[in-house]
Amino acid sequence: MKKALQFGAGNIGRGFIGALLEESGYEVVFADVIQDTIDRINNEKKYKIFIKDVELEELEVKNISAVNSNSKEIIDEIKDAEIITTAVGPNVLKIISATLREGLKSRFESGKKDYLNIIACENAVYASSSLKEYIMDGVEGDLKDYIETYVGFPNCSVDRIVPPSHNENPLDVTVEKYYEWNVEKDGFKGDIPEIKGMNLADNLLAYIERKLFTLNTGHAICAYLGNLKGLPTIDKAIEDEDVFAVVKGAMQESGLALVNKFGFEKDVHFAYIDKIIKRFKNPYLQDDVKRVGREPLRKLSDTDRLVKPMMTAREYGIETPNLIKGIAAALHYKNNEDKQANELQEMIENSGIEETIKKVTNIKDDKLISDIVKEYKKL
Repeated sequence: MKKALQFGAGNIGRGFIGALLEESGYEVVFADVIQDTIDRINNEKKYKIFIKDVELEELEVKNISAVNSNSKEIIDEIKDAEIITTAVGPNVLKIISATLREGLKSRFESGKKDYLNIIACENAVYASSSLKEYIMDGVEGDLKDYIETYVGFPNCSVDRIVPPSHNENPLDVTVEKYYEWNVEKDGFKGDIPEIKGMNLADNLLAYIERKLFTLNTGHAICAYLGNLKGLPTIDKAIEDEDVFAVVKGAMQESGLALVNKFGFEKDVHFAYIDKIIKRFKNPYLQDDVKRVGREPLRKLSDTDRLVKPMMTAREYGIETPNLIKGIAAALHYKNNEDKQANELQEMIENSGIEETIKKVTNIKDDKLISDIVKEYKKL
């Protein structure tokens, strides 16, 4: 049986990417550092996915095993894999790159000349390219030539809401029915694997930014405004008229940026926005606003879901009052269990809101910073 190695045995790894690989005929090996999860997978050899929508669907994922990504065994798994995917979070890619580098070295030294593709399925732009850069750091000579020849790093865009599960079996996962997995067609080396649910994209950047500027933008703003109002979940937050108005307004502002940048049809894209909002309203997911709002420093950076769509819109002369409100709400985000949230509030307390905005968002426009400060003080 074909073997796939999935770094990250969390909800997205199990409930999205790993499940599609198993459904496509792969034996899936999950690599993780949480020993309890590893032991459960190896003992039970299966788990269920509950697809929660108007109608409940249930899938069983089998043909699975797990390995500790800090163990020696992981090198053999990399050596034997026919495809490698990740769902570990963008900040962890650098950490796992050293292990991947050793595994690729093992493939090279064993004389293996099968093509391998490594796809980083993360909420980040060009995550696979970033992972490749980490892996190739310091690699020279024949090993470098080998990786360039036999290992592909297709970038991708992933879209599925997978909230924390509260199931009787900790391995079981709750997901929404909708998903998208768009993968860069030209990024593959060798034959492109046939994987159910994987869409091969010619213009991946358009898919990446459509998702970032729409789902990620709206989701984050809904979470930050909902958190300020004490609303516990995304579906409760989007029910609030004020939250709804800002979220939809922000998504339309970012949507106009996409229409201008990529030539999307406005009516078609605005219908897509309505479809995304309908997903936010799904009452069966119980998606916690604190989960969606976590890591605010990353989400406030100039390459992510709040500042990037705002700055892109403004390049085309589009006014962005709702995106500004969303950024202001993010600056208010407090969560004692979130390291970045604590760092953000400490920065505001020590340096003031204006200096914090400059440092965190990299915005240079004084008038724009002033507008964000005004909205921040209103909230």
